[in-house]
Amino acid sequence: MERTIKVDKYYGSLSRMLSKYERFAGQDRFKGSTREEFEAWKDQARKTIWNLLGLDKMESCPLEPKSLEIVETEQGILREKILLQVEPDCWMPVYILIPPRPQRGCFIALPGHMGAGKYSVAGCREIPAVRDAIERFHYDYGMQLAKLGYVALCPDCRGFGERRDESLQKDSEDAFLNSTCFQLAHMAEPLGQTVAGMCTWDVMRLLDYIKERGEWDTSALGCLGFSGGGMQTLWAAALDDRIRQAVISGYLYGYRDSLLILNGNCSCNYVPHLWEHFDMGDIASLIAPRPLLVQSCKDDHLNGPRGMANVMEQLDIVKQAYRLYGREDLLLHDVREGDHCWHGEPLEQALGYFSQRI
Repeated sequence: MERTIKVDKYYGSLSRMLSKYERFAGQDRFKGSTREEFEAWKDQARKTIWNLLGLDKMESCPLEPKSLEIVETEQGILREKILLQVEPDCWMPVYILIPPRPQRGCFIALPGHMGAGKYSVAGCREIPAVRDAIERFHYDYGMQLAKLGYVALCPDCRGFGERRDESLQKDSEDAFLNSTCFQLAHMAEPLGQTVAGMCTWDVMRLLDYIKERGEWDTSALGCLGFSGGGMQTLWAAALDDRIRQAVISGYLYGYRDSLLILNGNCSCNYVPHLWEHFDMGDIASLIAPRPLLVQSCKDDHLNGPRGMANVMEQLDIVKQAYRLYGREDLLLHDVREGDHCWHGEPLEQALGYFSQRI
């Protein structure tokens, strides 16, 4: 016997929310035309974003770094595991990949979803589930950087890897690969904080550690991330000028298509009141005029129903900012075939190109 009935017509909320988006979104986008106006806007935009992310509620403390282990991996690259206190009694494990001759400075390599946090980014192929994630998304970009001669710092962001919250603190493959962003958002947002804000804070604390350690050249310190790692790179580079160059893969598109119409995305993407103020291109423009490589895949489902048109609209906003500085040469867009995936092929060439211009 059937236990439900067929619903012939649904009365959902998307059309109403789209109407509200068109009415209220992007009220604080840059409306000027000069570099001086942009600089003033950038200062105010950063203050607004700082509060929207809940960074005003983060608590500083001594880092108290602890070195837990050092092992040698492929090509003589050392993998040091450290533990940093990012807030009082809140700890972040980090893998640091140190090549035999680290002559190219350092990069922070931030993880996205379904890769077990730092394990995929640092290239831990000895773990079968991680090896599969690397094969699927080319996730080992921390190791790729180390092989190019960079020191690569690969942290567990909040809710990932060893920082999973109680609901996923188990050893099944699904739990190990996944994250607790959903649970974190439910804890954070009623307290005026956000997952994106906590992750941004932790990147800033890692920057503090790099300075405190003092072993590596930071004149061209970079940040790279794919997908959710691209999200973290976007926020951190937009707010912190200590990041001298950035690589954002699989995360630059308009909020309307990619996070409102596609409203099943991870909770870490959503910041209360953000859309009233800015679109993603506005945030990325805060990186100008520092070197920025954006990577997009033509068939990435996260681009939304309009595909690359949604990406290009946001990239045009970013281009406008670089144009005001006369540094359009420092904004590169690498377009690849296929769906949601990191492609490391342009990395060495792009970073070499940037190094000649910084």
